[in-house]
Amino acid sequence: MPQQETIYLDNNATTRVDERVLNAMLPYFTDLYANSTGTHLAGLTVKEAVENAAWQTADLINADADEIIFTSGATEAINLAIKGLADQNRKHIVTIQTEHKAVLETCHFMESIGFEVSYLPTNSDGLLNLQLLEGIITDKTLVFIGMFSNNETGVIQNISAISNILKAKNVLFMCDATQAVGKIPIDVKELGIDLLTLSAHKFYGPKGIGALYISAKAKIKLAPQILGGGQQRKLRSGTLNVPGIIGLGKASEIAVNELEKDQNRISLLRDKLEKGLLQFEGSFVNGNTENRIYNTSNICFPNVISEQLILALGNISVSNGASCSAVTTKPSHVLKAMGLCDEEALSSIRFSLGRFTTSEEIDIAVDRILEVAWKLRR
Repeated sequence: MPQQETIYLDNNATTRVDERVLNAMLPYFTDLYANSTGTHLAGLTVKEAVENAAWQTADLINADADEIIFTSGATEAINLAIKGLADQNRKHIVTIQTEHKAVLETCHFMESIGFEVSYLPTNSDGLLNLQLLEGIITDKTLVFIGMFSNNETGVIQNISAISNILKAKNVLFMCDATQAVGKIPIDVKELGIDLLTLSAHKFYGPKGIGALYISAKAKIKLAPQILGGGQQRKLRSGTLNVPGIIGLGKASEIAVNELEKDQNRISLLRDKLEKGLLQFEGSFVNGNTENRIYNTSNICFPNVISEQLILALGNISVSNGASCSAVTTKPSHVLKAMGLCDEEALSSIRFSLGRFTTSEEIDIAVDRILEVAWKLRR
């Protein structure tokens, strides 16, 4: 019996590398393999390509190339941004309970070294109560850490309003934009974001490469977390992952040119998927349906255990939480923070579409998911 082709609806976990990105990277594994720090012609050629990739990445978020630090991904960028602030005089951090574990666990570490961290709840739709944010800030507050678009629900926070509150109180704004960069327009200068993290593999680039944007205007002094040869302005030492950087740059360039095209097509597919799946009796969408990214839908199928549904779907790839814990018996901390009970959270599935998702795949997925869900219903 021939193996069925995978229908991949887990693009918030990772995306397929765009062939154009792969083709841009390949020469840097073979012909152009010199280190970017070399002073010979081969090294200078690679250095120029890395600098161009920095500009491509910066252009995606309207930053300058010298405000970009390349990392191994968003998790490292988050650690550098948060731990790098440890030497500051103000020792209060504010964040949201629905943040990614990379943020929450790093904040727990900051508590262990003497910082106070306030973890704010959200409303039932996943949006932050802005009055709550404004009221929690004191003269000891150093930074607010808030996700642009939630990885599980797709909910987009009111970034402009948050930024206005923070600027009025002289508090830094760090934004984990891992699920938003490359999908929707982001202007760090217009939005007043001081620190921003991103990862290439979330928008059709390779795994193992990401970046931290550090606003030059904010004059932030971060302590490096990786010491060594002093590459990247002594903020992040180590030989640069040149093929990865080239891939990130190319993925950024493509995104700049194709954001609108991707959004128009994928949003229609997401709506089609959602309309079909909501035929399941009692099903509902988790999170605000007006303020969310266009590729994501988190749906609760009452009386169906999501882990069982995921396993039974076989060739249809979906998840029931963050990509780092895609199959788990624990309810999602994001959905719990939004007020769902354990049973509802454990019955919820995240669907995340991407550039290579087709209409035919949506038709097949809807029919198959409904069929399996009805069979598994308790």
